[in-house]
Parts: sequence; C-alpha cells; structure tokens
Amino acid sequence: MNINSTTGIDIGHVPSWYAASANDKRIRPALEGEVTADVCVIGAGFTGISAALELAERGFSVVVLESERIGFGASGRNGGQIVNGYSRDLGTIAKRYGRANGAKLADMSLEGARIIRDRVSKYAINCDLVEGGFFAAFTDKQVREMEALRAHWRNHGHSGLEIVSKADVGKYVRSDRYVGGMIDKLGGHIHPLNLVLGQAAAVEGLGGRVFENSRAIAVEMGASPLVRTRTASVRAKYVLVCGNAYLGKLLPEIGGRMMPVSSQVMATEVLDPKLIAALLPANYCVEDANYILDYYRRTSDNRLLYGGGIGYGGQNPKDLTGVIRPNMLKTFPELAKVKIDFAWSGNFALTLTRIPHMGRLSHNVYFSHGDSGHGVTTTHLLGKILGEAVAGHAERFDVWSSLPNLPFPGGRTFRVPLTMLGAWWYELRDKLGL
Repeated sequence: MNINSTTGIDIGHVPSWYAASANDKRIRPALEGEVTADVCVIGAGFTGISAALELAERGFSVVVLESERIGFGASGRNGGQIVNGYSRDLGTIAKRYGRANGAKLADMSLEGARIIRDRVSKYAINCDLVEGGFFAAFTDKQVREMEALRAHWRNHGHSGLEIVSKADVGKYVRSDRYVGGMIDKLGGHIHPLNLVLGQAAAVEGLGGRVFENSRAIAVEMGASPLVRTRTASVRAKYVLVCGNAYLGKLLPEIGGRMMPVSSQVMATEVLDPKLIAALLPANYCVEDANYILDYYRRTSDNRLLYGGGIGYGGQNPKDLTGVIRPNMLKTFPELAKVKIDFAWSGNFALTLTRIPHMGRLSHNVYFSHGDSGHGVTTTHLLGKILGEAVAGHAERFDVWSSLPNLPFPGGRTFRVPLTMLGAWWYELRDKLGL
C-alpha cells in the first residue's frame, strides 16, 4: 500500500473524495516478462473490468493491463449516477439507425443498470448503492420533452418514470431553480471507484490477473495477438481494447474517432445530516436537463458531491471550484459558507454521433469506447457484450458495430473549436428557453 500521508489517498489516483474513501487501496504489481492468456484486456475501467468479469465467469483466462490504477479514468471519477439509456434518446436512435436497430438498442437500454445491481449483490460489493434518480427541468419546454421521453420509454418496458410538478419538486430537491422534472425509480447512485474495484476483485477471485502501471504501447495483430508494455508482453487469443478517453496514442485508427472531454466534480465538507437531508430529502441523485448540465447527490458521509462544466479536448480549468461552485450556490444558496474538501476533473470519450463506437480491428482484436458522458451503465452493458462476442455470441456486438461512426469535422486540429461552437449554440438555446 502506498498512501499519501496528508490526503489519505492512494498514490496514482487524482485527489478525489472517491480515492480518499476507497475500500481497496492495494496497488497491483506491474506486468513482468511474457505471459499468456485466452484474453488480454487493455484498460481497467468499467468497460474493461465488465468484460473481464463476464469472461472470467465463463471460464476464460484473462489478463487486464492498466496503465495507471484500477478506475484511474472516468470510471473512478464520475458523478456516480446510474442513468438508464444512452446519450441520445431512443426516438432519435430509431430515426437515425432505423426501426430494427432502434428496437434492438432499446431492448438493451435498461440492462447496464441491472448488471450493476446484479454484480453488487452477487459479489457483495460495498459501493453505497442508493436507489432513485431525479431529472430537473428549468423550463416548461424541458418538462414537455420529459413527458415525451417517458411515453417513449414506456413503449420499451420502462414503467418507473414519473413526471413531477413544480409543487412536488421539493420532495426531491429543495431549490427554487426548477419548474418540474421527472423521477426514475430505476435510477440511482453509487461510489463508482468502489464499484470498479469490487468488480476487479471479483475478476481476481475467479482467477483473472490485473496488472497496474502496465501501459500497453503496441498491439501486434495475428493469429495470437501480442500486447506489449515497455518491459513485458501478453500473448493472447483475443485482445479487447477498452482505453476510452485514456487510450492515448495507442491505435490511432480508432482513437481519432473520439475526443476526450473533461468534466469537473467537487465534494463539500461533511454537512450536518439534517441540512443535507433537507436539501435532498429522497436521497435521489439529480441531473438537470440543460445541454451542459449540472449533476449532484448526497454521499454516504453526508457531503454534497456536485459536478458540471465541460472542457472539449480534455482541457482542465485552473480553478476547478471556480467553475462548479457558482452553479452549486445558484442551486443551494444556503451553502455559501460551506468548505470544499475535494475538487477534481476527469475525461470521458465523446464521439461525433454521441453513440458508443464498437468494432473489430481484426478477427480477434475488438474495441469499445465513446460512451459520450453516459458511461456508468453503458460501459457495463458493452463490456458484457464484448465478453459475449469472445465467447462466440456476437449477435449483440454486431448490432453495435454496424452503426456508422463518423470522424469529427476539422480533424484533430479543428475538432475542439468546432465542437465548442456547436455547444455554445445549444447552451444559448437553454438560456433563452428555446
């Protein structure tokens, strides 16, 4: 164990509340020498660990290579919200990809949350699972959009959505900012780092091997692909590439189809239990309906964890609390004198279509990334689907891999300013209530 004596955070993670409160602070060894396995997974975030656990349960020998620490990227830094579906609603997906593909994706849209709950139960993972989510609306237009969304979800078996009137918002959020909203009884929140650490331990319990500080620097294709680190290698029958926004320069042919985007999160000091219970009476997680949204929730030790902001290209602001705190105070002005104990940033992978990008680089090298800010549930689903494909059941993988994925206009040079211009337009629409 290698702990910073000042922060209590295990070295290698960003100084987040999650890292400070992680249940498992063990540092796994780096890979040494040459090892063999049925499957080599690159990346120990939600996607990679979900795939590894699916495969280990099926009896495959699995090696996971993580360049930093388990959950180092978005999987261990996000808002910890279980939000069902994808970054684009089911109606948009059906219009874009056709009814048949739309129906197939809709059939899978609630599965990610079920996978999380099933694994938490099966492996007794202590990750502060709390049920219930609330979507907050600033305008009547946003409420009408939620009503349409609820109707569409009901057609696909989701009966846990309820519209909330302005008079009833206070049951979920004590704030004057919202005109209504919608609750999702199948939503919820978790400690994401403890969730991925618990699943990694389950992989190890089934014979899988997880190596940290073992960055993959090359993937050599072939009948038995070879994954190289600087000092070691893995010879496998299959390789799963699950690096997402932290893939770096490895495999630029797929890395160039996504863009890292940062989001900022902070956690207050421990609040009086009566105060935090008054602000969020139902203990539901909350996200608003703006294009660049805020998201927040209670923690198990009675902090307010509040996130928002966006940095295209993965750029981090110099003053993290300066980005988030003003919005928090608009929501909860009574917290003006509250101290911020933790503030951090992390990147997620954005695709131009805002739909995950899955595919094959060869007959035995698969990849999945680009959950576009909706990754807690989607990564669990797609990791499981990667495992199914390796096991010879690629029907669902083929649905996802058939969806067109487009490069960002302007390439690496201009993708950030062009995306920022589009985001500015949608943000303006939110402010004007259009």
